[in-house]
Amino acid sequence: MEVCYQLPVLPLDRLVPKHVLSRRGAISFSSSSSLFGAPDPRQLSQRRGAISYDSSDQTALYIRMLGDVRVRSQVGFEPERRSSHPYLCIDFRTLHTRPSSGSTSADSSPERRVHRLLSFQRYLHSSRLLRGIPQQIPLHILDEDYTGQARCMLEKVGTWNFDIFLFDRLTNGNSLITLTLHLLNQYGLVELFQLDMLKLWRFLVMVQEDYHSDNPYHNAVHAADVTQAMYCFMQEPILAKSLTSCDILLGLLAAATHDLDHPGVNQPFLIKTDHYLATLYRNNSVLENHHWKSAVGLLRETGLFSHLPAEDSLNMERELGSLILATDISRQNDYLCRFRRHLDQDNLCVSNASHRHFLLQMALKCADICNPCRPWELSKQWSEKVTDEFFQQGDIEKKHKLEVSPVCDREMNTVGNIQIGFMTYVVEPLFAEWTRFSDTRLSHTMMGHMRLNKANWGALLREQSSVAAGPSSPGTDPEDGAATGGSSSKEIPQGSRES
Repeated sequence: MEVCYQLPVLPLDRLVPKHVLSRRGAISFSSSSSLFGAPDPRQLSQRRGAISYDSSDQTALYIRMLGDVRVRSQVGFEPERRSSHPYLCIDFRTLHTRPSSGSTSADSSPERRVHRLLSFQRYLHSSRLLRGIPQQIPLHILDEDYTGQARCMLEKVGTWNFDIFLFDRLTNGNSLITLTLHLLNQYGLVELFQLDMLKLWRFLVMVQEDYHSDNPYHNAVHAADVTQAMYCFMQEPILAKSLTSCDILLGLLAAATHDLDHPGVNQPFLIKTDHYLATLYRNNSVLENHHWKSAVGLLRETGLFSHLPAEDSLNMERELGSLILATDISRQNDYLCRFRRHLDQDNLCVSNASHRHFLLQMALKCADICNPCRPWELSKQWSEKVTDEFFQQGDIEKKHKLEVSPVCDREMNTVGNIQIGFMTYVVEPLFAEWTRFSDTRLSHTMMGHMRLNKANWGALLREQSSVAAGPSSPGTDPEDGAATGGSSSKEIPQGSRES
């Protein structure tokens, strides 16, 4: 298994595709709304692929967008081509800082950034190994140390207390690539599906690069965390003995791409700002559809499945989409009711392909929102990151006189009350049913962590209320009254794939 950590020798223009080096084009809006400023003609002429249009003409926008798609599908949808849609470079949090129409500075164009995937020593080491040349120049001790620690962490990738933040630092910010490649190799999927290693590597690099690193929460580290959680769930006995190799491949790829190219704002924001994606998908699972089409676009651009029969490749794209679309939080009750009904009737049959696919959907939904079920040290970091992203969206909405979305107003909410509400009404009902389905040590570990985390947030809220009201005022309970008690040091056994 050592070879799975080595990287292929690629010229820079293949390791980082030309359209990555030449950053995505910019889009400018002509609108009376104060949300989007008027474009500078000089900037438009300098930006590759830039377009300008009247945002009131949605039909023209729709046709223009469709005209950008390179690959036409036989299954009724058109995957979104990497770099084909100029909106992709927009940082929604900095819309208010865009250059005004009178700007003439040549330095106002977006900064072009290239992420270095490897240090020189690691790249040289991998090059020599792949060429069969004995290593003559030793790796720098820091690189060797970090690589060794990352390898040790991967040996325990199936434990629930896996620290994805530490792993991301040890891999130089490449946790998603390293983790996904390791899991694919561990399952033997690269050899089984005869995946070209160069195509696979390029696909994973492009996937990681298409996550926005400046998003506090919806970034490549979150995708890596969800992928690791998905692996833990697929290792549960009831699934491990029934999932096919195709199920496992789709589960890992769906986890890695489930939030691909997330803009850091939610669907209501896209709808009320009249974004073209909301128009394209008719306000229905806008982000999830975009994540799916973006993933399919990368699969086709890299040709990762091009060696498979066309029908098999198209079926995998469909099922990948079905898994990603299941992560739409607005459809949570639909999936939960169906899951509960199956469990009540005890009619889930793991030998049935459609039932196994539904269980993969539920596993991915659990993996996507499992942060409250992690140990407190990890859960708290994720809670702060997602709240930071919410509040940044709320700041934009206030700046441009838009209605502030729920939980996005930093003056009306805190991390604690947001998390307690999220656990009470979303996470706990889902994981309670998952525990009914998979009654294992891991499931009980997750439920135990969630109860402790909820109690910890409740204690913090009472402490904050007590400080704000003064020492003579009694502390107040959280808004739902569900979290009681203070922080606990009680130890919870860590679930693992041996559960």
